[in-house]
Amino acid sequence: MSDVQKKTGAAATGAHREFLELLHAQRVWDVGLPAFDPAAAPAAPLPLFHAWFAGAVAAGQVEPHTMSLATADEAGRPDVRTVMLHDADERGWHFATHRTSAKGRQLTARPHAALGFYWPAQGRQVRVRGRVTACTPAESSADLHARSTGALASALVGRQSEVLGSYEELGRASDAAWQRARAEPDAEVASWTRYVVEPQEVEFFQGDAGRRHVRLRYLRRTDGTDGKDSAGGTGGWERELLWP
Repeated sequence: MSDVQKKTGAAATGAHREFLELLHAQRVWDVGLPAFDPAAAPAAPLPLFHAWFAGAVAAGQVEPHTMSLATADEAGRPDVRTVMLHDADERGWHFATHRTSAKGRQLTARPHAALGFYWPAQGRQVRVRGRVTACTPAESSADLHARSTGALASALVGRQSEVLGSYEELGRASDAAWQRARAEPDAEVASWTRYVVEPQEVEFFQGDAGRRHVRLRYLRRTDGTDGKDSAGGTGGWERELLWP
């Protein structure tokens, strides 16, 4: 090994040591955490999600409406990115993107996804897994035009996930898209698609300072029955606790 290689290796080792020291110095949930009694949880996950979302907003959580979206490509290789929640209703959890984007193509090939919300202000996570369905063109258009001028301009640029030749090329396309968005606020973007994750499984995680975390999982019934679930509620969901 040359002297240069030795010096490079020593520097890399020192840089990694500094990284580990910085990493291990970070604290987790350095705030008071709320209590969560799973026995008092509703029979279905949606009301609990709405309540937890409101709690995150009240606690000052930054961007509580962002979520991780995990998909898989045609070869089954996982992919993940952060997107914005557009709605959560009886149909499921909604988001939107270009169907020609990487995630759009992945959802066409494998129409299943997982969502992850993390709200450290309260030590809470919510995980959603299920089949993904594309909404109607009318719903997708309404979704696009309910957003800001900037969102419309971004959608008009299009070409999401394609290779970009230069940042100057993006600047020219963006300037043109902003001009059109201002002049044509009802402009359509054919590839813009609203999707809904139809939940088959929803998990709520409440962190605990003593590491006795609470994990409550809702599983959608597949037998068509409408009897009582494992927690005594009624409806199309079963509930179960998980070890942390």
